[in-house]
Amino acid sequence: MTKMSRARVARRIAAGAAYGGGGAGLVGAAAVGLVLAELRIARRHVGNGSGGRVPLADGVYGHAYDVPGEVPLRLTMLGDSTAAGQGVHRAGQTPGALLASGLAAVAERPVELRNVALPGARSDDLDRQVALVLSAPVPDICVIIVGANDVTHRMPPTRSVRHLSAAVRRLRTAGAEVVVGTCPDLGTIEPVQQPLRWLARRTSRQLAAAQTIGAVEQGGRTVSLGDLLGPEFEANPRELFGPDNYHPSAEGYATAAMAVLPTVCAALGLWPAEEERPDVTRREGFLPVARAAAEAASEAGTEVTAAMATGPRGPWALLKRRRRRRVPEATPTPGPTRKASA
Repeated sequence: MTKMSRARVARRIAAGAAYGGGGAGLVGAAAVGLVLAELRIARRHVGNGSGGRVPLADGVYGHAYDVPGEVPLRLTMLGDSTAAGQGVHRAGQTPGALLASGLAAVAERPVELRNVALPGARSDDLDRQVALVLSAPVPDICVIIVGANDVTHRMPPTRSVRHLSAAVRRLRTAGAEVVVGTCPDLGTIEPVQQPLRWLARRTSRQLAAAQTIGAVEQGGRTVSLGDLLGPEFEANPRELFGPDNYHPSAEGYATAAMAVLPTVCAALGLWPAEEERPDVTRREGFLPVARAAAEAASEAGTEVTAAMATGPRGPWALLKRRRRRRVPEATPTPGPTRKASA
């Protein structure tokens, strides 16, 4: 599928989500039987290594930057097992912990992490998660990673995007900045065979593009997570996948955190001002939001944020390819927001 075709499909899905359309699944009905047969084979190999355990990572990071009387920045993670950190064994290896420690280093200020993500969650669980977030002091920034389970459970994409857009809108209205890590490329999961691999790649990239439109139009920023299950994973599956061959390993989560951290910092005004301008040498610039979404879905680590409310072809967005920063593993100091279970 070309980027222009993906842009049209993404715009159609986003419009259906905005105006209440039902929307069919992204996979044609004739392929469903074959896909289900391939899924049954894949499920025998996927998801049998992590035991469902999620390390407890809530707490305060960056105590070296404590200043008496200054409250920590608040970072909250929402979404599915990837946001929760399923597949690793230590709290400091989870994406939330990596982002919290990286943000603390950039801001030179402690960061309090709260994680309400739920393994197995789909986008329709975001309403519950947002309610949990807003039952406490509003965080400075929320990171949402969701979409993979929507694809594997064949949730209509319009419904998926509608739930995500509503979550971003509620959080932004409450005063939180929002960064969405869009649906990863499920076509790179090692046990998945053709034709499911091709279908999984196509549907996950289409959903990622539609998620980008929905989130950006509600005031959020997005980062393509194709790298999470993308080329680096495809080239080094033993290094970048966890024991269950589905969830990322510690190195995989570090790769994802490096891609998301610059956008988190930029959303909070912590990135150098000169880096906020488009760099034409890195193929950055202003595009209609649907085109920017399609570009981002095709290249992992690409950020999309709102630019102009309207243009000749609807809303426009700024597409950025930010330089990544290595995020070291860190240990949290337990705080009042630590969970009893994940």
